[in-house]
Amino acid sequence: MSRTDMNRKNDIAAQQVVILAAGLGSRLGRSLPKSLTELSDGRTIMQQQFENIHEAFGERARITVVVGYKFEHIVEAFPDASFVYNEQYDQTNTSKSLLRALQASAAGGVLWMNGDVVFDPEALKRAARLVRDDQSFVTVNTSKVSDEEVKYTTDAEGYIDELSKQVKGGLGEAVGINYVSGADKQALQRQLGKVGAQDYFERGIELAIEQDGLLFEPVDITDLYAVEVDFAEDLERANLFV
Repeated sequence: MSRTDMNRKNDIAAQQVVILAAGLGSRLGRSLPKSLTELSDGRTIMQQQFENIHEAFGERARITVVVGYKFEHIVEAFPDASFVYNEQYDQTNTSKSLLRALQASAAGGVLWMNGDVVFDPEALKRAARLVRDDQSFVTVNTSKVSDEEVKYTTDAEGYIDELSKQVKGGLGEAVGINYVSGADKQALQRQLGKVGAQDYFERGIELAIEQDGLLFEPVDITDLYAVEVDFAEDLERANLFV
């Protein structure tokens, strides 16, 4: 391995990663934060996320968890992580949790994911090239387009154009694993600060694309599994893969 390749590997290993886990998760009907829901293999949702992150980016990956609801349980379960507290977790959505995390981040790009996504470890390995190149991206699945999910369209160059639940004629669904480059981070922060308290972070991305000209590349992981666990049937489906 050349010195350049070694430096690139070290850069990836030290990648900043954020897990958004502040919400109530009331639709799943559990007493603990949804990210601590146990899977059929004995791991929690967040534990499989930590393992996937370390597998793709090494043990030096810097993981920050945005916490809120019953945060002490997450802190106890993952004492080696860093934490950002969203004190308005019951009044705000993922846009404001991500904003807090980006404001607390060090220089450079940030990879982030929703704290309720059970996904194939290959998904982050596939995205590692874009992380290394510091290219902002949104991970997508083109196999289905559900009305209740965040959908996307692309522009003539193939970059993300529209990104919301209201998209008509969507090409697929956003999976909930994303990356903002160091160069794009300030613009995204500004837009996240402008959106409504109940907006998802995708609204901030959409505005940053529209108003700041940011380029977010879609990363297709349709051939891999990724399940956002909102309801009991989602958990059953996720357990088919782990």
